[in-house]
Amino acid sequence: MTSADMALPAQDERTLPAVVLRDLGTRPLEQALTDVQLLVEQHGHVIVVCSRVAPVAVRRRLHTLRSLLESDRIALFQPDLPPLGVAVLARQLRQLASCDLGPGVLASAGRLLVHYLHCGALLGSVTRLDCVPVNLKQHAKSWMPGSQFAVLAHPQPQLVRLGPETALDGPEFGTWMLVAKGQLPSDWVTAALAPAWKVQGLRECPLPAESPGWWGTGKMIEFCTYLPDLPVLYQLVTSVRRSTCHWCGIDVIGDRCVFCSATPPGQDAPPRPGPEDRATAG
Repeated sequence: MTSADMALPAQDERTLPAVVLRDLGTRPLEQALTDVQLLVEQHGHVIVVCSRVAPVAVRRRLHTLRSLLESDRIALFQPDLPPLGVAVLARQLRQLASCDLGPGVLASAGRLLVHYLHCGALLGSVTRLDCVPVNLKQHAKSWMPGSQFAVLAHPQPQLVRLGPETALDGPEFGTWMLVAKGQLPSDWVTAALAPAWKVQGLRECPLPAESPGWWGTGKMIEFCTYLPDLPVLYQLVTSVRRSTCHWCGIDVIGDRCVFCSATPPGQDAPPRPGPEDRATAG
């Protein structure tokens, strides 16, 4: 992880602790390089989970470190999820890290488990929201005092103004819900949404520091539903067909190696036609 507040408490006794790469964007490059190299030497492979709204300096530094180490044993995973969803996904990978999964399968599991998360927030304003489409009418209503909006960012964007009959499309399977409260006094998420989604358990945690930047406001309550049980996560991952990366030789699931980015032979994207090809086409 690149931020300490994204390292959620362990879900069970088998959950491995997170390693936090602190102050990655401000520390001297040599220190950061030494720390990451030590991690690779100790563990063999490193999976770095980072939010897409992490500071630009942090994201650039991650790519710089991987390039300098010239290592195919470092996977950079930046899922298109709100910060709380990223934190939940990282904890699920920490749960699975205690199982008999190879590094390629474990790193690939993140792209699979994303599909079982529902991430959203209750917002006091959508004037700066750009992760979910906002129409002009909703934008205008956000200026009205007391307006609140229920927003689902993943898996399918949804935005509705909060009212007595407000509903969001929830998961069709049993989940737990994690709630992170910002500067918005409301119990709608815990008192209305959680029962409507029939969540099997509910926990609260501090709001990630990157959440206001992702949602465009600090007046919010962020939530994420997830599968908490390790046996269920393990069954999901092991039920997917594995293949061996033809470049670096590790087992992976999916069509792209998360460590070296290689795709199976014959599945690489075809080259774009050049000027000569376009001139003779048709």
